[in-house]
Amino acid sequence: MKLTILGCYAATPRTFTNPTSQVLEIRNSLFLIDCGEGTQVQLRKNKVKFSKINHIFISHLHGDHFYGLIGLVSTFMLLGRTTDLHIYGPKGIKEIILLQLKLSNSWTNYGLYFHELESTESEVIYEDEKVLVKTIPLQHRVYTNGFLFQEKIGDRKLNMDAVNEYGIENCYYQKIKNGKNITLDNGTEIENELLTFDPIPTKNYAFCSDTSFDESIIAMIKNVDILYHESTFLDTEEALANKTMHSTAKQAATIAKEANVKQLLLGHYSTRYDSITKFAEEATTIFPNVLLSDDGKTFEF
Repeated sequence: MKLTILGCYAATPRTFTNPTSQVLEIRNSLFLIDCGEGTQVQLRKNKVKFSKINHIFISHLHGDHFYGLIGLVSTFMLLGRTTDLHIYGPKGIKEIILLQLKLSNSWTNYGLYFHELESTESEVIYEDEKVLVKTIPLQHRVYTNGFLFQEKIGDRKLNMDAVNEYGIENCYYQKIKNGKNITLDNGTEIENELLTFDPIPTKNYAFCSDTSFDESIIAMIKNVDILYHESTFLDTEEALANKTMHSTAKQAATIAKEANVKQLLLGHYSTRYDSITKFAEEATTIFPNVLLSDDGKTFEF
């Protein structure tokens, strides 16, 4: 699992910081999470292939999380894209994007599909053979969802020494990797555990931005490997965080601790602060395993 941070700052873009957008790679599939202004420039800077992005997840309809979407949709068209593009986001996102395409007479030459979200309960919104994606309802000034990406258990790994020892033909390899026992020509049944190793352990990633401090999400993100949780403010501005329905670094760390996550990744920093290291310093007083996202930074889990 690989995470590339394209932008992780709140509100307006600056010459050296970008609003929220990130790319999550799971088994060679790319998922774009939020699409703030400047996302496509950041994709190019970080050498992310546009053609591999087929699914975009938008948390909410505040500009710093989706104003880059129409530009990216249009660029896909100019690049001659033919692969379908699926966009998951709050009800209204289809109307916004289609109106811009209509008034600019810029209809796409590829399939553009919108999956609009309205539920205030967690729901599965995407699933394939590699990953399952659920919403994490969040508390913000407008309807907002986080997203939980759960990697599915892969095939078991062949123990080639054992396979060769029993003289098993390669036409049975997939059956073995699927966990099945094998019966030899003489009638002897070989247990799958003798022929395989356990599959690579799965990972899961929870994206929670933007949100006020909300302990109701803990059950949904319990024991996740990586939690990205917004930390717009430091504890000294807790009153402002409450007013704007954002979180402090200390509050994010409290959620991480109570959910027993393995790693906390902070982001969505207010640009009022001169150093993001202060966020880690505050969070580690509550929860020890803290990472700081920053534009252009990549994490491999």
